[in-house]
Amino acid sequence: MPIQTTGTTLAYPPRVTPFTEPFWQGLNDGVLRTTRCRECSHMTFPPKPICPECWKSELDWVDLSGRGTLYSYTEVSAAPATFADEVPYVLCLVDLDEGVRCLSRILAPWEALRPDLRVKIKVRQSKPVRLFDFEIDKAEETR
Repeated sequence: MPIQTTGTTLAYPPRVTPFTEPFWQGLNDGVLRTTRCRECSHMTFPPKPICPECWKSELDWVDLSGRGTLYSYTEVSAAPATFADEVPYVLCLVDLDEGVRCLSRILAPWEALRPDLRVKIKVRQSKPVRLFDFEIDKAEETR
């Protein structure tokens, strides 16, 4: 997946732990990753060290396509102090093709959005870790 080259230094960066390292390394490689339980095959996002279905801790890391369907969205105009300089921005819920729901920002004007729109992730260069947003999947729109 393409990586957005404009970067920022995060005021409150996510915590990288030995458990979450594969997730952050995936974003460095342009890939969205999560965990799937070896026992019951339940996949969850964000990645979790224990399966919320069967409570087992034997998990595998799996790569996701980064593509999905816009489920819902809202414009944020009153943000926490950390993000006050970035308002307005749009948050969205996306049902990824693999069956998990994901929350992130979407890089599209409000007027271009509608439920059931096809979207894909766009990795954002930031420091000390890369993040991801969603954008409209132009390839899917032309079909």
